[in-house]
Amino acid sequence: MRFKEQDKRKAVTFSYDDGVTQDIRLIELFNKYGLKATFNLNSELLGKKGILQRDGGRFSQYKIHPDDVKFVYEGHEVAVHTLTHPNLTTLEDAEVIRQTEQDRQNLSALVEYEVVGMAYPCGGVNNDERVASLIREHTGIRYCRTITNTDSFDPQADLYRFNPNVFHVRQFDRLMELGRRFVELEADKPQIFYIWGHSYEMDFNPDNWAKMEEFCRLVSGKDDIFYGTNAEVLL
Repeated sequence: MRFKEQDKRKAVTFSYDDGVTQDIRLIELFNKYGLKATFNLNSELLGKKGILQRDGGRFSQYKIHPDDVKFVYEGHEVAVHTLTHPNLTTLEDAEVIRQTEQDRQNLSALVEYEVVGMAYPCGGVNNDERVASLIREHTGIRYCRTITNTDSFDPQADLYRFNPNVFHVRQFDRLMELGRRFVELEADKPQIFYIWGHSYEMDFNPDNWAKMEEFCRLVSGKDDIFYGTNAEVLL
């Protein structure tokens, strides 16, 4: 494996869920540092407004309008997060397939390219082998991200239950520790550093955006690292 036909053994990629307006600021940050990300959207929730109460505060959880999806995420990747964000492990087989494949088709129409990626919605146990098999066998999805963090940078055999490395600013110390380790790593085999989260969580603490920029500075601009979307790195 050499990422996107480049002579590089290391790759950094990001994955962000729910399609919220904070994605716009995050994309500006990624573009500033030459980083690429995948954004996982619920097509039937696009354009809806909400307020999230968390950590003693009230935070905007406004979804990107469907008419703006193609423009907002240009240069990055749009992927599936199901139509309405249910826990797929609680659904019948047919509904798992519908929630996934219809979201994929809806998003493909919005961005005008074939959407092939996915992140499982909900916390806790949000995937299992039954759900993964249904998606693998009955949809156009080619990879799915879980929320189970791993310390390993090694490529994973099962792309339909792909485990990330770290949950961005909510685990900032771990994020920076792994980032330094990855940057310093002299790889003799393919290695992937995969970060995930929700951009609205940046607003939970006034320092979070600055922390995220610190991390972007740490991992960006390295000659031996490929910076790509999830599909560019995994496929």
